[in-house]
Amino acid sequence: MKRFVLIDTAEIPNTDGALCLFSYGDDFVIKIRGGNGNQLMNSRMHGSEDALAEIPCTRIARRPQARVLIGGLGMGFTLASALRHLGSDAEVQVAELVPGVIDWNRGPLGEKAGMPLDDPRTRVIRSDVADILNGERQGFDAIMLDVDNGPEGLTSKRNSWLYSSQGLDACARALRPKGILAVWSASADRAFSQRLSRSGFQAEEVQVFAHGNRGTRHTIWIAEKRS
Repeated sequence: MKRFVLIDTAEIPNTDGALCLFSYGDDFVIKIRGGNGNQLMNSRMHGSEDALAEIPCTRIARRPQARVLIGGLGMGFTLASALRHLGSDAEVQVAELVPGVIDWNRGPLGEKAGMPLDDPRTRVIRSDVADILNGERQGFDAIMLDVDNGPEGLTSKRNSWLYSSQGLDACARALRPKGILAVWSASADRAFSQRLSRSGFQAEEVQVFAHGNRGTRHTIWIAEKRS
């Protein structure tokens, strides 16, 4: 019988929280320490993480030297998907705040996604993605955010800024003309769609299955910068 086996715990900087990596048979699971047992990520169910990169990267793939930013490394599936759908001259920056998550992706966990950190187009940065956004002006063709459970911060209340009007304004400034912001969420959020519009985005909500073509659905906002 399969059971959860704790492999490692990674502290979340500037908080009292931590992420816990478990093995579950041949799969890996990430949970919040002291939480209600709910899984944040599962290496067997990553269809929506794949789509988070596939949809925007397919749209910008023909741009020369496309440059994209991923907020949150997670289990590496969004990064792997971005690399599959971008050209050889692209650059993919990944901002990950938790050093332990980067270490996990360099080990057995990374093998599940094909070791995307080893791709020469990848640049991983141990930083809060908010700091990168605030330091960029029209630097990215696409930004993909998967730093929490959605527009309401769960793992860290600091994440809520990203989904606020101020955070979305920072995303708009960091994007090149007609750039695309893609945001992952466990559920829909009408108020967030309205904030996207006020920050100068033309947005659509896409419902994507977490695994295969049945079961749990997640929401991805695909928001194009109007100018």
